[in-house]
Amino acid sequence: MILVNTEYISGKELEMLGLVKGSTIQSKNIGKDITQSFKTLVGGELKAYTQMMNEARDTATQRMIQEAQELGADAIVNVRFASSAVMQGAAEVMAYGTAVRFK
Repeated sequence: MILVNTEYISGKELEMLGLVKGSTIQSKNIGKDITQSFKTLVGGELKAYTQMMNEARDTATQRMIQEAQELGADAIVNVRFASSAVMQGAAEVMAYGTAVRFK
């Protein structure tokens, strides 16, 4: 599956199939939340949360790809990501784009 954040793929004529998306809501356990809150006192990267967000993006992307494959897509164009805090220590990540088939 080809994923691009542009509206086109060079050299390909595209047939649009529709919007596809994938999402997930992830959180860390209470122990990680406590250790990460101490880290905010001294500054620096919150590695547990960075890992959590990377995993969430990967999961959302795979779910978006699965939806596109079910439509018979060859690629997804205009891929975008959005995130929002759902509650303290939990975030939703959504991946979305337009599923296309090569003509």
